[in-house]
Amino acid sequence: MQAWLDKLNETFIATNGYQQLLEGLKNTFIITLGALCIGVVIGTVIAVIKYFSDDVKALRPLAWVCDLYITVIRGVPVVVLLMIFYYIILVSANGVAVAIMTFGINSGAYMAELIRSGINAVDSGQMEAGRSLGMSKLQAMKVVVFPQAIRYILPAIGNELIALFKETAVAGYVAVVDLTRAGNLIRNNTYDAFNPLMVVALTYLIIVVILTRGLWCVEKRLSKSDKR
Repeated sequence: MQAWLDKLNETFIATNGYQQLLEGLKNTFIITLGALCIGVVIGTVIAVIKYFSDDVKALRPLAWVCDLYITVIRGVPVVVLLMIFYYIILVSANGVAVAIMTFGINSGAYMAELIRSGINAVDSGQMEAGRSLGMSKLQAMKVVVFPQAIRYILPAIGNELIALFKETAVAGYVAVVDLTRAGNLIRNNTYDAFNPLMVVALTYLIIVVILTRGLWCVEKRLSKSDKR
């Protein structure tokens, strides 16, 4: 036991490895939250365009572009997309900024369908009720439909947050010191593979469990509000 504690001290304290882990964890949270915001915005815009394109012919070309975007982004592994943005499109840009943008664009392709499903889950009579009050379709969407769709969308956003948090583990491919890369750097510097990687894995696990629990509480509260 004492030998293991000494090894932990050598790996994380004596070499200031804990500071690398904290820096990596901070970057992981920044990338995750930034990408989620971008993904929600992109997903909402695409979902609304596709929703209205059935009735508005002028939006159909845009809907086709959105479908193409979703197909391409979903068909390319996120790590490949990350390297394309870093080495080809956004050359010399800050790695964290590139990671936020890349993961956000990738997330948007998935959020689009999740948000559209949430909108479609709202009874169609709600749109008709809004139109009967003299609202335009866009106004009815903003005032009547979308607020009701949020209770279906929020759990999906929570799941996407958890998925994004774990996906950011590949950000190290573009020299971003995220949590995973921090653990790997400590491993390289100390020649101790077990402790850094176990600490990284445990950190991911604890945070995912906390997020999952929080998501469960949100879903429970939403289900209670539906019953009232």
